[in-house]
Amino acid sequence: MTEFQKYIQRYLDLIPSENGLEELKRTEEKTVGIYSKLSEEQSFFAYAEGKWTLKELLLHLSDTERVFQYRILAFARGDKNELPSFDEENYAKNSYANDRSLNSLIAEYQSVRKSSQILLETLNSSVLNNTGIANGNEISVQTIGKLIVGHNVHHLNIIEERYLPVM
Repeated sequence: MTEFQKYIQRYLDLIPSENGLEELKRTEEKTVGIYSKLSEEQSFFAYAEGKWTLKELLLHLSDTERVFQYRILAFARGDKNELPSFDEENYAKNSYANDRSLNSLIAEYQSVRKSSQILLETLNSSVLNNTGIANGNEISVQTIGKLIVGHNVHHLNIIEERYLPVM
């Protein structure tokens, strides 16, 4: 197994079931449930110096999901261009998430998730095994769809383990 495969497997191993569309809905409900209970003040919390605030983390989920959506779309449509990586730290730094209301970030997350659901629901099953190169590594449409869920679960775990207990 390559280092890349090991890296993504840690996300895939977090997915509770094989029903990807159902897991998209569950992770959305859980994410929105946690964020909806936060006050605006709490959403500025970071569990350690240099770590993202809860607002930045939520926008990171939306940003990453958008990148994954584009990769799914490109590879499903047979695009053979190599797609670049993205620097999540740079994205967060330039997101200005902390300048926005918590409600606007929740609404954006929900819109991005709805878009993912529609994209994945409407893909023809014949393209799920299409592959392409992203970030220098070959990956399939189906795997990227699963990564949306696994990445979200990963960050939910961090919120539950590192943010919520010390707030």
